[in-house]
Amino acid sequence: MKTYLPKESEIVRKWYVIDAEGKTVGRLAVQIANILRGRNKPTYTPHLDTGDHVIVLNAGKVVFSGDKDKKKIYQDYSGWMGGQKDYTAETIREKTPERIIKQAVFGMMPNGRLGRKMFTKLKVYLGTEHDHVAQKPETLDI
Repeated sequence: MKTYLPKESEIVRKWYVIDAEGKTVGRLAVQIANILRGRNKPTYTPHLDTGDHVIVLNAGKVVFSGDKDKKKIYQDYSGWMGGQKDYTAETIREKTPERIIKQAVFGMMPNGRLGRKMFTKLKVYLGTEHDHVAQKPETLDI
């Protein structure tokens, strides 16, 4: 018996909307990464992009467990000597709150070309409005 591998033309991609308000960052990121990779489908194949698109709303209203708002550090590095800057999660939430979800999900994706391609299917918005109404996304309660 042969192993079934879906062809590119057979892969059906859906759009999902997730409301992140009040959700824990890590638990939400795991669910999003699994949908982007296609692990929620029976046709999942590790070396193929079988995943769906995910729209995340209310990105600024996610919560961290414990004391991570003050202790978790995000780093930027310009490539120059002395160009490393450290920011707490509180600071990132004020400046660019989408980065919290994007960075958490990106760290759970496979490294390499395939992981970067899968990551492009993630859309993160601060409010409840998004530009993907034409795709008729389904709402997911995670």
